[in-house]
Amino acid sequence: MKLRLSSILCLSFVLGLLPADGQLTGAASLSFAPLTQWTDAITSGNSSALKALYSTTPPAQIAGPSGNLTVDQDVAFWRDMKAKRIVANIVQSNEPQPGVHQIVIESEVHSTARISYVTEGQVWQQQAGVWKIVSIRRTDAAKLLQPASTSKDIYPEGVDAHAEINEALARAGKSHKRVILVFGGNWCFDCHVLDRAFQRPDLAPVIAKNYEIVHVDIGNEDKNQDLLAQYGLPKNKVPVMAVLDSSGKIVYSQTNGEFSSARSLAPEDLLQFLNKWKPSAR
Repeated sequence: MKLRLSSILCLSFVLGLLPADGQLTGAASLSFAPLTQWTDAITSGNSSALKALYSTTPPAQIAGPSGNLTVDQDVAFWRDMKAKRIVANIVQSNEPQPGVHQIVIESEVHSTARISYVTEGQVWQQQAGVWKIVSIRRTDAAKLLQPASTSKDIYPEGVDAHAEINEALARAGKSHKRVILVFGGNWCFDCHVLDRAFQRPDLAPVIAKNYEIVHVDIGNEDKNQDLLAQYGLPKNKVPVMAVLDSSGKIVYSQTNGEFSSARSLAPEDLLQFLNKWKPSAR
């Protein structure tokens, strides 16, 4: 069977690697047996076994954030991760043609020193009864998860941000919390990185105990500009954040690009921020 790479390489990813023609499917219901061979080869440090999974005919096509890579470069990337364990969650899976399977994976990579995240799209082809990787596109390793999709509606249409802020302040006053305003848009990849980070098990309890979160949509830099000005925030560095006490007083206002490149942050950076600006103990 001849592989139609022109159609298969519709793994045209939107920053975080979601195929343009597919929607995310519940990861719990998705599996692909050859992926276990891939993770086992990486965690065992067996570069030869990993390299054997790549197609030679046709040659595997590999792309990273900085451009095209060779198979040896991709194998070296995983070898240098020194992974002891990989939690590989398949968030999208389909078969565009018989004998071809494409998946998108959000991987949590555990090494001795750290946990890193790599999001990767893979196209596999069955060749003489054996599955081989014919195409890869991946992120670099990051300290925060790089979501595979920007489809989540973090900033829904038609929301009155002024009213939402007032409601959040009222709740914060009753529960002795502060309010975090997160300005951005659904088109903003780093806004989705930050949103996923706030759901981490090490950060979510700190937020739940100390903060109300309000997402303020800036549209195409043409919405809620008055609120950006009111809280002294830059217009073109989303996501941008401000922290208010329950009376509405500004206790923190982002003046530079501290969070605009959320993908480069570490969990401890966000935890430090949350602990620094949380209300004082009652």
